Amino acid sequence: MARFSVLKLLRYPSRWILFRLDDRLLLIIIGALVGICSGLAAVAMYQGLRAMFEWMHHYRHFWWAFLLPGAGAAIAAIFLEKVLKEGAGHGVPEVVYSVSRYGGLMRLRSSFSRLISGCLTIGSGGSAGPEAPVVMSGAAIGSNIAQYFSLNDRQRVAIVGCGSAGALAAIFNAPIAGLVFTIEVIVGEWSAVNIVPIAIASVAGAEVCRLIQGNQIAFTSMDFHVDLIDTLACVGLAVFTAAASVLLTRALRHSSGISQKLSQKVSMPFWMRPFLGGCMVGLIGLVLPEVLGEGYHTIQEMVTGVFSQGLLLVTVLMLAKILATALTLGWGGSGGIFAPCLVIGSFTGLVYHRFIDFLGPGVGWVDEGCFALLGMAGLVSGILQAPLTGIFLIVEVTGGYGVILPLILVSAVSATVTHAFEPASFYLKELVEKGHYLRPRTDERVLADLTVRELVEKDCIAVYKNMKLGDFAKIVKKSHRNFFPVEDENTGDFVGMIHLDDIREYLFDPLLYETVFLEQIMDTHVDTVDLDDDLTDVLERMDQKNLFSMPVVVNNRFIGMISKATLLDKYRSELMVQSYY
Repeated sequence: MARFSVLKLLRYPSRWILFRLDDRLLLIIIGALVGICSGLAAVAMYQGLRAMFEWMHHYRHFWWAFLLPGAGAAIAAIFLEKVLKEGAGHGVPEVVYSVSRYGGLMRLRSSFSRLISGCLTIGSGGSAGPEAPVVMSGAAIGSNIAQYFSLNDRQRVAIVGCGSAGALAAIFNAPIAGLVFTIEVIVGEWSAVNIVPIAIASVAGAEVCRLIQGNQIAFTSMDFHVDLIDTLACVGLAVFTAAASVLLTRALRHSSGISQKLSQKVSMPFWMRPFLGGCMVGLIGLVLPEVLGEGYHTIQEMVTGVFSQGLLLVTVLMLAKILATALTLGWGGSGGIFAPCLVIGSFTGLVYHRFIDFLGPGVGWVDEGCFALLGMAGLVSGILQAPLTGIFLIVEVTGGYGVILPLILVSAVSATVTHAFEPASFYLKELVEKGHYLRPRTDERVLADLTVRELVEKDCIAVYKNMKLGDFAKIVKKSHRNFFPVEDENTGDFVGMIHLDDIREYLFDPLLYETVFLEQIMDTHVDTVDLDDDLTDVLERMDQKNLFSMPVVVNNRFIGMISKATLLDKYRSELMVQSYY
């Protein structure tokens, strides 16, 4: 009997005492659980990548090593497409799309799919980062735990954010960056109901990482003494990083376009695109091995000022890394953009430092490692157009609190300049172009959760086109509505509408009751709505034509009316649900 009760309790978790607690306390408790689970997923990704790198290292010196990134990307594509039935993608846009349109609903398989495909792509040498796979994994873990506890849409979005924050905090050992990235990019809303549980999850994820792998920052930097002239020079660095951000964004887009056109012109299996892209990355890596993988070792050398290559070679490396990233991600490989941004940003900072040092050799600039560090913040802020994420991420992964002022300057200017050329960030551009990105608490977001079907008013009295005006006047006396759909009495088809305001002069003249038929006075040019129409479009049509109500017609059959009054009533109710905390 006791066993039966426990099983019943597990089957219906909403009956737990936990769910009778305060809403915020509930989200904090579940958020902490999600943060721990997503932190474990991030640690698994990190360890998997290390194992892959060590295993692949023994084969890097062979002439055929250029095939390794191609093979890894192709196997990852086959795994996603054939084994798990998931399409390719970076991961973060999928999470944003889920939050924006479906209240954070995600499939269970997404909890591990990108972890494995990301390990295969990056571990084999592809130029991508692990943060997008772990963010998608953490978000999917949060979504499925929220579904298990039967949380509503608003609560589920907060828990999805918890998963994202916990995973990012763990992979970079950067809890503040995990919190800020999730609020800026994933959730897109600074509200207490989201911030508190996401912050707890971020701390939980980072603690899991520290318990298992130790409390280490990703890159150790020197103590930099930044003077006023260095700070002023950072404005130029911000412009450089903005230019690199725009170049990387467009290279990714054009690379993806070229690969898609090639696959359309030449018949090839779906895995051939990532294979070819990976092989081209491998060929670049034979000459410039610094472009392979996430590139953290190269970053460490640049931040500590021991990267000895000259200005020309560093410039070539920066461009080669942009090309390798475009070939990896644009041709269908799995992975994120964070790590490539850090590498390209540090290259950009180094190029800029050596350039100004060439122009002013006697100025006494701060060490080039400082500019490499600032360049990373500029690239992350420019690509994501999320300056706070860039600032806190670099501060936490380098411990560079001493350069916080130029860090803020570079991040803010780089994000602003990049926005002037690329209005949407790399992660959101495709969603914005397709109309899939809806900001919380906007008209589009609220209306997206309503459908025409929910708003149909069915208390209308249908009349027939051959009905006499006198008979219609008797119906009007019994009705409280001003609109009457007119149907064909033989077929039942909708043929027009009568609006009392349009026929008032006939309605009050009894001499016309036996001589006028409804088909003579009805409006046959009626703009109708389908049950599947988008409510935003319906509201726009009403505004353009100054309409208060519109008939809903499906297959020539009148279904009911949709009005602005009902729409506003449902809008307010939905807004209260989304805003409640």
